[in-house]
Amino acid sequence: MIRKFRAVLAGLFLALILAGPLAAQGETSPTIEVWENVATRAEAVVDDGSGTDDVLENLRKRIADFRSDFDAARGVNAERIATLREQIAALSPPPEGENAEPEAPEVAQTRADLNQQLNALLAPVQIAERDYLRADGLIREIDQIIRDRQTEKLLTTTPSPLNPVHWAPALREVKQSYAAIWVDGGEDSKEQQFDKLRANLPLVAFSTVLGLLLLFRGRRWAVMIVNSLRRHQARGLGIWRFVVSLLRILLPLGGVLLLVIAAGRTGYLGVRSTEVISLLPIIGILTLGFRWVSERVFAREDEEALLLLSDDQRRKARFYVSGITIVMIVSIVTSKVLEFDTPTAATRAVVGFPFAVLISFALFRIGQILHSYTDEQEDDADADLPTRSSTHARFVRSLGLGAMAVALISPLLFAFGYQDLADAILGPYVTTLVILGLVMALQRFSADVYGAITGQGIAARDALLPVFFGLILLALAMPVLALIWGARVADLTELWTAFARGFAVGDTRISPTNLLTFAIIFAVGYILTRLLQGTLRSNVLPKTKIDIGGQNALLSGLGYVGIFLAALAAITGAGIDLSSLAIVAGALSVGIGFGLQNIVSNFVSGIILLIERPISEGDWIEVGGKSGYVRDISVRSTRIETFDRTDVIVPNADLVSGTVTNFTRGNTVGRVLVPVGVAYGTDTDKVDAILREIVEAQPMVLANPAPNVLFLNFGADALEFEIRAFLRDVNWMMNVKSDINHAIAKRFAKENIEVPFAQRDIWLRNPEVLRPNFQQTPPNTQTAQPKDTLTVETKDNLTPEHTDGQAADNPDTTA
Repeated sequence: MIRKFRAVLAGLFLALILAGPLAAQGETSPTIEVWENVATRAEAVVDDGSGTDDVLENLRKRIADFRSDFDAARGVNAERIATLREQIAALSPPPEGENAEPEAPEVAQTRADLNQQLNALLAPVQIAERDYLRADGLIREIDQIIRDRQTEKLLTTTPSPLNPVHWAPALREVKQSYAAIWVDGGEDSKEQQFDKLRANLPLVAFSTVLGLLLLFRGRRWAVMIVNSLRRHQARGLGIWRFVVSLLRILLPLGGVLLLVIAAGRTGYLGVRSTEVISLLPIIGILTLGFRWVSERVFAREDEEALLLLSDDQRRKARFYVSGITIVMIVSIVTSKVLEFDTPTAATRAVVGFPFAVLISFALFRIGQILHSYTDEQEDDADADLPTRSSTHARFVRSLGLGAMAVALISPLLFAFGYQDLADAILGPYVTTLVILGLVMALQRFSADVYGAITGQGIAARDALLPVFFGLILLALAMPVLALIWGARVADLTELWTAFARGFAVGDTRISPTNLLTFAIIFAVGYILTRLLQGTLRSNVLPKTKIDIGGQNALLSGLGYVGIFLAALAAITGAGIDLSSLAIVAGALSVGIGFGLQNIVSNFVSGIILLIERPISEGDWIEVGGKSGYVRDISVRSTRIETFDRTDVIVPNADLVSGTVTNFTRGNTVGRVLVPVGVAYGTDTDKVDAILREIVEAQPMVLANPAPNVLFLNFGADALEFEIRAFLRDVNWMMNVKSDINHAIAKRFAKENIEVPFAQRDIWLRNPEVLRPNFQQTPPNTQTAQPKDTLTVETKDNLTPEHTDGQAADNPDTTA
């Protein structure tokens, strides 16, 4: 009946709309009556607080089903209700006040009819909203009660297992419980048990033989398959190794199941024996599963090991995992045997404490091994340089540190009487390590499959896609880990329900469906924009007369517009109403404006650059003392490649508000300036003619306007000339300037025209200090003599007439 609640409720709503008097007569739906009974009972149990956990869980499950139906009923006729509200709003509010002009009767009647329809549609929605809130409140109260009980149980103390008073009774109860298994022969007589065995003998014999073969020979058969694959060098050997490693688990596990079936068919098992035998599949899964994970994580071969530790460390890790498995099996069987006789808390503590100590010891040693883990990057790094561990290595070491901490804390808690708290920490942590090892093994398998498909082989393990697979596996393992650490299934379902319901933004509720719709529409719009840009770039724009800078500006503008339209279409298609965020967005825009004003300024400047195009890609510009070619104009900054092949990132605001020199804007014609200095006494007309002849001989120099040679100044050291010429392509400025200088040097040497250069004269003020045996200190002299210093004066002289200097006339320089 609960499953049909939605249809019944819809029928009820229709009846309320079409036949309102029925509700006035007191007729109610049977489903509503059921809900009222369940809600009333749940409220009584919650107020009393005496219900067991099973009672509370059952009530919660039924209430959660009702809540789901109420949640669906809240959205009934939502579009019709929105339409009616828009129609009422379009009529404008009714006139108010004595002096207000009365509205037309037709308008008033229309408003009244619309309000009546709206109220009829809102009535069932409001009822569903009321019941939904009631159900949701009851669920929260039940969850709180259960969580409080769990917390109280964890903090409840039991007798300490270190008290010798409890040892003898505990040992006696264990002996009695195990002895009871052997005397429990079942309710059937010996003859009936023998008849049952004889009737099932073929099945028992077949199951026993096959089970023993699979149990003792299954792993060897799997090894034979691996060796066969190695000899044939089959492609995707990593995949086959993974499959065979699973067979090494599944074949013995199948043998255990067959032995359980054979034992159950013999007819000689009693109640206790049957319960213990039923644990064998769980024990098999625990044993083989733990061993399989340990052999994958701590494999014997380096290329298969998921954690590249030393051979000795991996061997020890496998040994300790096997030890933990054996101890856990004995603990599970002992706990099951003791349950038949309802042991005391002291017995449970005394029996469980040795198992906890042994598991903690093995876990501590495993933690030490994990804490010493280093990845290949750390091993290959230079010892003199600081290294940074990878995230994987830090995570493994953190797990090792946590294992050591849990291994130390759990026995202490157990010893002080907090048995439940110790069990809630130790067992889940061990299982967590196994689950994470399973995730690593499956991630490696996915990488091997990816390598086999793409042909990359073992190199695919370092690719990005297998990492993505690992993240998905880790996300799927999160619910399992939550259950291991004490979360209830109801907690996970509640979390999923809240996630599926979405979150409210004003009057709009955004659900995962809305987000998925938004993502799909935006992705489609983005892909179409990129396709259109690619088509224009390769097929359309090259056939036009638009220069490369204009083409890039057009493509960039099209990209921004396309992304904006894709986002707008995605928001509209997803049904997300952002009107309720207008006030909040207005308030936040002020603060965001101050914090992001530089970014916004650069963004707007980028748009201006794309529209006005003062610079384009490929232009030679100079800004802020940096000169180079424009390689990319983005929405925030512009990348300039300097002549020494370095990239300079310039904010777009600097290009718009600052001074920018564009050497190639519009055309590539530019002027080159070549300064030339000659010695005093040189014929200036001759120099002018030579320079004109040289510059006019350059093929890159334009004839119109003609190049010019100017006699600029009588410099302090030379007669200063300057060549001014316009080039066809200013990008060749440095090459042309170099060619002109080469030609000037050759021609001046041929015409014996001197070019002045720097001259330095050295004056020695005290040359006597250079003479031998000058002021030698007598032996056995007590007083310290001052050290003699050589004082040198320099004087620059740039004129050729003073190349000999005055030092030659100074007799002191002869020293």
